Amino acid sequence: MEHENLNNMESKKCVLVSGGAGYIGSHTAVELINAGYEVVVIDNLSNSNKDSIEGIEKITGLRPAFEIVDTCDIEQLKAVFERYKFDTVIHFAAYKAVGESMNEPLKYYQNNLVSFMNIVALMKEFSRPNILFSSSATVYGDAEQLPVTESTPRQPATSPYGNTKQIAEDILRDCCRAYQGIYGIALRYFNPIGAHPSALIGELPRGVPNNLVPFVTQTAAGIRECLSVFGSDYETPDGTCLRDYIDVVDLAKAHVAAVSRMTDGKMAESYEIFNVGTGCPVSVLELLTTFERVNNLKLPYKMVGRRPGDVPAVWAETSRANDVLGWKAERSLEETLKSAWEWEKSIRNIK
Repeated sequence: MEHENLNNMESKKCVLVSGGAGYIGSHTAVELINAGYEVVVIDNLSNSNKDSIEGIEKITGLRPAFEIVDTCDIEQLKAVFERYKFDTVIHFAAYKAVGESMNEPLKYYQNNLVSFMNIVALMKEFSRPNILFSSSATVYGDAEQLPVTESTPRQPATSPYGNTKQIAEDILRDCCRAYQGIYGIALRYFNPIGAHPSALIGELPRGVPNNLVPFVTQTAAGIRECLSVFGSDYETPDGTCLRDYIDVVDLAKAHVAAVSRMTDGKMAESYEIFNVGTGCPVSVLELLTTFERVNNLKLPYKMVGRRPGDVPAVWAETSRANDVLGWKAERSLEETLKSAWEWEKSIRNIK
């Protein structure tokens, strides 16, 4: 069923989701709809697929308003602000491949920063108050102390991609300080993995995946011959990198909690930061063996040298998100890795 006339939307209960056809965006749209919000999705489909909009509708029974819009084009974006009444934007739209950003820094600075500045400028122009920014644990770099808290000093970014996240955080902080009535939250995600339990939406990388879990599931599906584990000589319990893997549905629910905090007027300051992770470090090897165990299969993998830009270990101290946002990660690593394989099987028609 289509949304009712969009002019009847209550702006407080309406959320614009930029990049909402993507991996995290589509899962967040589902959780927003489930929580009673009206959702408007904009996406240029450069790294996503319209099928995810169908998936959102199948899961929730509601089809979000959807427009193909490039957030770097301020006129296109302005038309969305004129057409829909929303108080809150969640900004996901960005390029996100660390390696590509090393080779094409300008592409990343132009896309990721111009799109975000356009969003902030229009929120200010149209007096729309709440901006939720999709940041990343990459801002912590190779942290001196673990786990990292929100007040852990940011380290110089190890890639242009990571740098765009730091700069966008600074833009948001400065604008919230300078412009009365603009509120911002930056959610620093750790490593999002998994898929919706319905297997109707999930991570769909184009070409060779940049993230570990899609590479794992594609290897299990026989699309990739062998999985490379980058670095087995780190100072960690089994020599492989330690990461904080967060289930994408849990991550999506953190966005709903942050939107509620903004729309209910509960923010303590005009700009706030929250870590979104599990607080449990898991090694790459542990993730692989857990995937094999829960899905009852064997993965071909080999140990290779370290990859430039990878930090040995990072995981979140999550008590601020738990206590202040009232959110906490709930799905187990086993459930999440099962969901990732169910999604891969559904898109490859593997029985």
